[in-house]
Order: sequence, then structure tokens, then C-alpha cells
Amino acid sequence: MATVQVAVWVVVLLVVMALVFDFLNGFHDAANAIATVVSTGVLKPSQAVVFAAFFNFVALFVFHLSVAATVGKGIADPGVVDVHVVFGALIGAICWNLITWYYGIPSSSSHALIGGIVGAVIAKAGTGSLVSSGIGKTVLFIFVSPLLGFLLGSLMMVAVAWTFRRATPSRVDRWFRRAQLFSAGAYSLGHGGNDAQKTIGIIWMLLIATGHAAASDSSPPFWTIASCYTAIAAGTMFGGWRIVKTMGQKITKLKPVGGFCAETGGALTLFLATLLGIPVSTTHTITGAIVGVGATRRASAVRWGVAGNIVWAWIFTIPASAFVAAVAWWVSWRLF
Repeated sequence: MATVQVAVWVVVLLVVMALVFDFLNGFHDAANAIATVVSTGVLKPSQAVVFAAFFNFVALFVFHLSVAATVGKGIADPGVVDVHVVFGALIGAICWNLITWYYGIPSSSSHALIGGIVGAVIAKAGTGSLVSSGIGKTVLFIFVSPLLGFLLGSLMMVAVAWTFRRATPSRVDRWFRRAQLFSAGAYSLGHGGNDAQKTIGIIWMLLIATGHAAASDSSPPFWTIASCYTAIAAGTMFGGWRIVKTMGQKITKLKPVGGFCAETGGALTLFLATLLGIPVSTTHTITGAIVGVGATRRASAVRWGVAGNIVWAWIFTIPASAFVAAVAWWVSWRLF
């Protein structure tokens, strides 16, 4: 009886850790949803975080749990996963999020979590316990999501420029200040829909590993879903202002029309990825869209040095979080 009770408390502790990661995900990635709408002056920061958090939570009622299924069952063999693996994965992801937040680097919370799972699983059982199809499509979209965001953002900008070519700049600015509310809402919806599901997935993985859910279940318990969407919305409410500055102003200067095009292109990319069950990076997506919008004006409008530093952070995210996760797994396994 004591052993069961300890196991339950371990599960509760790891669920809390997962929700902390989810909160940090919203806190870290709030910039993805609100940087453009703040930098163009459409909303004040305090208004923007409430606006984005609302749509983060509303995503609960919009998207199917395809991404959660990929993370929960499609990254590692469920038979290998235990509490030590989940602990290592969460520590790896949380540490990388805090490091990149501190330095104002818009890295991917999503790939930090995937890297954490990969590192902990390899430390325990080697690469043979990884699911190549799930990891393959996740890695593929490291490149596809920013490129698709770039393409859709730039195409939107060209289409809008052609459509409103006879309108005065002041009129265009006035129209798109209103339109940007819709695009920011759509992007926040996509952000919540894709990112909250990654935490749902790892809690689902934990519940299956500890016998609190069956691998054959089509979805995790509803409390898991509701708590994860609530946690990411709460994180967005607090906002990661260091990264807002990088995303909103340092890459390229944005006007409301540019913000609208970047957010719309990014939102379409997130909707597609979530529909396909692919855990993508909202950071990669909106960065690609912002660069695409800036590049339609002229190549020099983009601060390529800043964009390059961001890309380096993307490259290091999975191996760095995997290394920390492997160390955390070893410590947990040795001590407990």
C-alpha cells in the first residue's frame, strides 16, 4: 500500500512539473502571438496578453488532439517510458526554456520538449526505442514551418500591396489596425492548439507508463486537457517581454499591415501542422513569417544577423535539451 501511495505522489509531482513547463511555454512563447500586435501599437502590452491568453484557452474547443497523440505515443516506445524518463524530459525542456528566456532568445519550447524526451529515452534504452516516423516529421518541420511561414507571410504581403495599391498609407494603416486583431487572435488560437497539446502528450505518456491510462485510449482524461490549456493561457498572461522585443522590433520594423500578414501566414501554418498532428515550433513559424514580410520590402529591411543568431538557437535546442535530459534521467535513476 505504501508503494502505491508513493507512486501516486510521484505521478502528481510529475504532472505538476509538466504544468510548470506548460506555463513556461506560454510565458516563453507569448512573444510569438503578441510581439507584432504590440510592436505596431495596435494593442497595449497588458491588453495583448489577455487577448492572446483568451484565444490560447479557446483552442481547447477547436482542435483535435492529433499533436498530443504524436507526443504521447509517437516519439518513443511507450514500453520504455517510466517516471525517470518523464522527469528527465521535463527537466531538459524547462532548463532550456529558462536559459533562452533569460538571454531573450526565441527558441522552441516544442523542440526542447521533444529533445528532452529523446535524450532521456536514449540514456535509458538507446536509439532503438525511438519512433523514427514521429521524430522524422518533427525534425522535417523544423525546416518546413519557418519556410512555409516565410512563403505565406511574403505572399500575403504581396497580395495586400497589390490589392490596396491605390489606397493612401494612412487609410491602409487604419484598416489593418483593425484587421490585425483578427490575425493576432488566429495566431494565438494556433499557438494554444499546437503547444498545449505537447504537454497533454507528455502527461498522457506518464499516465500510460504508470498504469493510470491505457495505451489503447483514444484520448487522455479531460482534466489533463483542461489543465494544460489553462496553464499555457496563464503563462501567456504573464508574457516573456525580453523575447517580445526581439520578435517585434529587432528582426524587422513592422507596420500593422506587415503584422497582419505575418500573423495570418503563421496562423495558417500552425493550423495545417496541428491538423496533421505535427508538433511544430510557433517560434520558428512566426519568425519565418516576419522575415518573409520584411523581405518583400527589401532584403536590407531584415536584420539578418539577429535572424542568424535565432537560427543557431534552433539548431542547438534539441541536442542541448537532450543532453540535460539524459543527465537528469541518470541522476533520477541513481537516486530514486
